[in-house]
Amino acid sequence: MNDLLLRALRREPVSRPPVWMMRQAGRYLPQYRAVRAGSDFLTMCRTPELAVEVTLQPVDLIGVDAAIIFSDILVIPEAMGMHLTLDEGVGPQFPSPLRTPADVARLRTVDPEDQLRYMLDALRLARRALNNRVPLIGFAGAPWTLAAYMVEGKGTKQFAVAKRMLFEQPAMAHALLDRLATAVGDFLVAQVAAGAQVVQLFESWAGALSPQEFRTFVLPYLTKAARRAREAGVPVIVFAPGASWALGEIAAATGADAVGVDWHTTPAQARRQLAPFNVAMQGNLDPCALYATPAEIRARAHAMIAEFGPIGHVANLGHGILPDVPPAHAKAFVDAVKEWEWTPERLAEHR
Repeated sequence: MNDLLLRALRREPVSRPPVWMMRQAGRYLPQYRAVRAGSDFLTMCRTPELAVEVTLQPVDLIGVDAAIIFSDILVIPEAMGMHLTLDEGVGPQFPSPLRTPADVARLRTVDPEDQLRYMLDALRLARRALNNRVPLIGFAGAPWTLAAYMVEGKGTKQFAVAKRMLFEQPAMAHALLDRLATAVGDFLVAQVAAGAQVVQLFESWAGALSPQEFRTFVLPYLTKAARRAREAGVPVIVFAPGASWALGEIAAATGADAVGVDWHTTPAQARRQLAPFNVAMQGNLDPCALYATPAEIRARAHAMIAEFGPIGHVANLGHGILPDVPPAHAKAFVDAVKEWEWTPERLAEHR
């Protein structure tokens, strides 16, 4: 088995970093678009065989060192009873967003083996299909990000309606976030039981909040979900793009095995923040760098690896791969990482 990812997350010595890409099972691949042509997105998520087919595509076609199960972060709000629509060109929407404490009280308690069984079945099938070629990653949206969508009703640039709740109805916000933290943590534990060997929490809208609101409404609930997930006994990655100033706080509070680094932060800055903690780092090539020539992609990937250093680095993008990136350029990034070797000379230079 290619266990580079697991070893890097445990901060064990590796000859090169493992590499995978967030949103790697997606629209940039013609093979994905061929599957998508026959099914809408949510049907693909809810059909384990289709989810597994696109989960394996980047492993087979691009050569990544890990598979991440194909799904969506908003399956938890849907499992809690909210009607979710996802139309091409419009994005995910909740036609009846949460507005009052009564709306929060009406949300269902999630039983992952019931309402989310389709994703757990997809994990079981994917684990068998991979046959230990590479590790399988499960994931979930983190509490604030899910709450922001549930209150706003859709993705926006500012999340002004969701942020207004924090100031006008803080008790409602805390009640919602606490319920989500429990649901997310339990869902990740269930994913591990179904076969996930690593899990990642996506706090995608952390950057929408000020440090004070982040510490009040994000970090406590991100911590609750991550700590619950860690009980399952596999590595936990936490990614909060837009909150690079808080990398150390995130590592200290959540106890995560790895912290994702977005492209706004240099590897050296991330290493300085995380030096006091025994934590791996994941990232952080700007996804737009994949529009460059393969030679430039290679140079940037090698520079990133050299700056992160030889211990505890998972090579990835600083956010999800964009849908119009040429597949050959995605492969150029993966190949560049795979050709790197931490030679004695490079190790000496890093020291």
